[in-house]
Amino acid sequence: MSGITRAQADSRRAIFITGAASGIGLATARRFAAGGWFVGLADIDAKGLTAALEAIGPANGIVCSLDVRHRSAWKRELAVFAKATGGRLDVLMNNAGVAKGGYLESQTPDDVDLQLDVNLKGVLNGCQAAFDLLAATPGALVVNVASVAGVVAPPRMSVYAATKFAVRGLSEALEAEFARIGVGVRCIMPWFIDTPLLDKARFSGNEDLRVSLRQEKVPVYPVSDVSEAVWTAVHGKPRLHHLVGGQARRIGLLNRLLPGVVRRQLGKQVDAL
Repeated sequence: MSGITRAQADSRRAIFITGAASGIGLATARRFAAGGWFVGLADIDAKGLTAALEAIGPANGIVCSLDVRHRSAWKRELAVFAKATGGRLDVLMNNAGVAKGGYLESQTPDDVDLQLDVNLKGVLNGCQAAFDLLAATPGALVVNVASVAGVVAPPRMSVYAATKFAVRGLSEALEAEFARIGVGVRCIMPWFIDTPLLDKARFSGNEDLRVSLRQEKVPVYPVSDVSEAVWTAVHGKPRLHHLVGGQARRIGLLNRLLPGVVRRQLGKQVDAL
């Protein structure tokens, strides 16, 4: 337990974050640790987890080696986390995600399966595995990180968008289902965020997504915008959907009013990448 006592962990609200070694997960871990929360840092990146724990302060959390695709791993790591927190889980944050760009026919079966398994099945696995802990914690919440690609699906992001639409739909269903056990649900839907994911995803060719976005002057928002949105979602008035970034909010509004125009604009924008 990294030098902390069980009593110290038990006295604080607790959040379990997947994909916590970098990007949105790490920024959120920092934000909640700074706010006095105990943080479960879950990821497949062992080196990144070690650095993440140092970043939030070893007294503020524990590391959990977790591949969200595996149900057995979820059960094992949540049991470790529950032991550290005295059985409480105030927030489960399903954040782990991967992106593979390109036209559908150019994506390999492994590309497709990885996105489905991590982005969607990983969230389902987490919600099922954490159910009992959430139900036993008064006022508990599930925070699912989707994307603005779960509101409007641009070309060359077909599989990724499909998973994020699914996470949004899952969140809407669970909001109703989990109400019966007193557990709330929030769905975070960011625009492009400055995270390592931009360096790994590609729409086409050899350029990473970050370079393509910069060339086309597509806005990219700081990761702190998302961590603050998660903090607000947890501590503010109950609200399911949270669009993050000015561009995401504009797209969300326009999509309600002029959906055809939005699809055409996104198509032209992404075709230029």
